Amino acid sequence: MPELPEVETTLRGILPHLLGQRVAALRLRQPALRWPVPGELTELLPGQRIHGGRRRGKYLLLALDDGHLLLHLGMSGSLRIVPADTPAGRHDHFDLVLETGVLLRFTDPRRFGSVHWVRGPPEAHPLLRSLGPEPLEDAFGGEYLYRRSRGRRVPVKSFLMDSRVVVGIGNIYANETLYLAGVHPLRTAGRIGAARCDRLAAAVKTVLVDALAQGGTTLRDFVGGDGRPGYFRQRLSVYGRGGMPCLQCARPLRELRLAQRTTVYCQRCQR
Repeated sequence: MPELPEVETTLRGILPHLLGQRVAALRLRQPALRWPVPGELTELLPGQRIHGGRRRGKYLLLALDDGHLLLHLGMSGSLRIVPADTPAGRHDHFDLVLETGVLLRFTDPRRFGSVHWVRGPPEAHPLLRSLGPEPLEDAFGGEYLYRRSRGRRVPVKSFLMDSRVVVGIGNIYANETLYLAGVHPLRTAGRIGAARCDRLAAAVKTVLVDALAQGGTTLRDFVGGDGRPGYFRQRLSVYGRGGMPCLQCARPLRELRLAQRTTVYCQRCQR
């Protein structure tokens, strides 16, 4: 599933083509995504100008004259800028056609993505209003993690992946963060001390900044907004390396399932 770096990479790829442009048409081929796409968009969007775009967690927000398009890539979704006459494929469900002769195409083979129209403050939308802080902003840090983890009995990996605690940390980056911080993924969140919470928060920022610099992680379906794959997978320390030697101690990395997600860790280096 695309995580924060993949979504941010997508936003950076498409935004220069969208800013200040007017929508000429909306082509909606498949309204049945994770939630039904509002049919009114085909009438509402043409003529509106795109004024901005930003990311909130794993969601993309495009600001138009009368509201915001709220987009989620789901498990296999992607957004690309292509010429307006580019033939649509089987999984190309949504085209935002611009007057410049290009379009923003939403492709989603598994149809777990979503498209919403938001009037009023986007933060009040049900999908956004309970989200935690952004991990690369000042509101997120070791003291915050320590405070939020008190009394929590869930494994720390599940705690980090809870979007109500902090947004954008999915399975790949939770694995990488815990390895970098030297924290066992099954350790109870509420039993982690303040100093280790500081290390965890610092590791979160380091891993995500590195992933952003590399353009996201290539996993099957993901490509950036410019159609190019991300390259962070070349630098993964544990994810996808179960049974292979730890990069620090050379012991075989262990792999298990936690909440139906692959978890890889080093039994010696992570405590």
